[in-house]
Amino acid sequence: MEHVYDVIRKPIVTEKSVALMEKNKYTFVVDKRATKTEIKHAVEKIFNVKVLDVATMNMKGKLRTMGKTQGYRPDWKKAIVTLAEGSRIEILEGM
Repeated sequence: MEHVYDVIRKPIVTEKSVALMEKNKYTFVVDKRATKTEIKHAVEKIFNVKVLDVATMNMKGKLRTMGKTQGYRPDWKKAIVTLAEGSRIEILEGM
């Protein structure tokens, strides 16, 4: 990836991901072509934290129906990033 902001698309804020924040794990939607190393460097550079581990998952798009027409949402990639002790991402805190 050319730019770190191309790797990290947006944070995922759900009940499960907010519960993971208490364990110092943060969830992001990332570019489908991004590797774990690129995700680690992007999070460290954008949020100025120390990353210990990155777990990635390829998520399949769900089937959606609008009237008679059926289609699929796009496939996407999710990354769960574990931070070092004492590191926090302040933007996502308090959700």
